[in-house]
Amino acid sequence: MTIAYACVLFMGLLPYVAAGIAKKGFEGYDNALPRQWLAKQTGFRARANAAQANLFESLPLFFAAVIIASIANAPQARIDILALGFVAARIAYLICYVANWPTTRSIVWTIGIICVVSMFFQI
Repeated sequence: MTIAYACVLFMGLLPYVAAGIAKKGFEGYDNALPRQWLAKQTGFRARANAAQANLFESLPLFFAAVIIASIANAPQARIDILALGFVAARIAYLICYVANWPTTRSIVWTIGIICVVSMFFQI
């Protein structure tokens, strides 16, 4: 398994970390209606839930970039570095979202998307 493929696996699981943060402590959590419960949350729970949604939304482009760059025989070291950059940016993004640092969050989001787009330029 390449480093980039390991990053794909990690990123596939990272949204569930955000979901766990959103549900931390389960204060009044209703497992019968989890989405309704999450929709009523405020503060860090609401931000973690929003981060979860954004993390899921970012997966298709990242997965495609890694797969397409690999199929096109782009230099593996570059794919790996860019995939690691994306992962680091998305971890920082989650932290910034939960901590309510919107400007920094936007900056690390931009870094992440640059990493993904750059993978396409390796082809």
